[in-house]
This record gives sequence, structure tokens and C-alpha cells, in this order.
Amino acid sequence: MGADIADQVAIVTGGNRGYGKGIAGSLKDCGVDVWITGRDEAKLEAAAQDLGVHAVRADVTSPTDWDALMKDVLATAGRLDILINNAGAGVRIAPLHEQSDEEIDESIAVNLTGAIYGCRRAAGVMKGQGSGTIINVASVCATQAWGGFSVYSAAKAGMLQLSRCLYAELRQFGVRVTTVIPSWGATDFREAVGMDPRPEEEERLCIQPAELGELVTSICALPPHLEMQEVTLWPLTQEVEPL
Repeated sequence: MGADIADQVAIVTGGNRGYGKGIAGSLKDCGVDVWITGRDEAKLEAAAQDLGVHAVRADVTSPTDWDALMKDVLATAGRLDILINNAGAGVRIAPLHEQSDEEIDESIAVNLTGAIYGCRRAAGVMKGQGSGTIINVASVCATQAWGGFSVYSAAKAGMLQLSRCLYAELRQFGVRVTTVIPSWGATDFREAVGMDPRPEEEERLCIQPAELGELVTSICALPPHLEMQEVTLWPLTQEVEPL
């Protein structure tokens, strides 16, 4: 059923670690010409060498960085077939009244505005080509409600609605837009926001970066006339108690 995506050109934001690195590795294994981005140049270059992909240091919250990235990719590869908006950060997981205005601004910027910037630029390129796949990596926080996650969840819910509207805009031009909605993953999210790490046994049962990479790659490889609008991935080890 899958289409051959070898030799397609992809950008994966936040591709130097976690889900992004897993996605980039899976695409590379399928013969895709992959470009990864990140803010930490040393970690980015190390990941690029490990995976055998291109690296461009870029901050998704910077329109200037997006312009430079797109110029570099198009000048080198001549096209863009896949955009994976994966970059994101918890920034601060805490009751809303404890968060600063600066933390709120940063969370919205890295988890939503950056994806909008990327989609805007990719949409024009893909519309002109008459083909392309955009995948926005959100979170179950976009559809569930937990205390302390208000700003992060609002940003991820915005990404979900962004994808829906963008699909409606681009469908007639042969461009697909999908939201991938993962939950607990074996990433550094918890440590980055100051939460206690999970027990090792439980971490092994969470979504592994390579596993999410396989899911994303399978979506990219769907026949070009088919669209997967949204897909949610839960690990069975997680007990879900939504609001």
C-alpha cells in the first residue's frame, strides 16, 4: 500500500534529540534526503553525523531562521516534499498564576508560532509543486486536560486546529496535512521541566523515538491520494484520567 518516498526531501525541526531524531532516522532509512534543525549547534551536528543527514542551526521562533533554512534547502535540493514540525518544549509546567509572562510567550512561540511560520513557508512551496506532506507533532495535551499544563496545552490545541484548517486550504493542491498526537514518550521532556523521571521499567514501555519515527514515516508513505488527518498514540502503561 505504501508509496516510495526515497529521494524525497524533508525538514525535521527539533531533529537533534527525542522524537525528532527518531523521525529523522526513520525517514533517512527510507532513502529520504533529511534536513534537521535545532538551537544547540553541538548537539545538532552530533545528531547529523550519527544519522547521516544535513543540519542547519535554526530557531523555529525566528522568521529569519526559517527563511534561511528554506533558502538553503531549496538551493541545494530544489524542492521540499515533507515538513515535520516537531520542535517544542514544556518551558514551565505549573499553575498558570505561577508562570511569568515571558514563560507564557516562550511556550506559545516554540510550541505553536514556530510551526505556523514553517507551515506558511512550506505551503507556498508545496502548492507550487502540486504535492507535499506536512506533519505537525502535537501532544495529547491538545485534547485532554491536566492541571499545570494550561499554556502548553493551549499551544498544542492551536497546532491541532492549525492543521485542520491548513488541510482544508491545501487539499485541492495535492498537499496533505496531518497531526500526530503522542502521549508519554521516552524523551527528556519530564527532566527538562523539572518533573521526576519515570521508573526505568515504565520508561521502556513508553513511546520510543524510533517508534514514533516509524509512524510518521508510514504516514508520509501513504498513497498520494490518501490523507490521514489525525492519529493519537498512547502507551498502554499510561492510565488516562481526562477531565
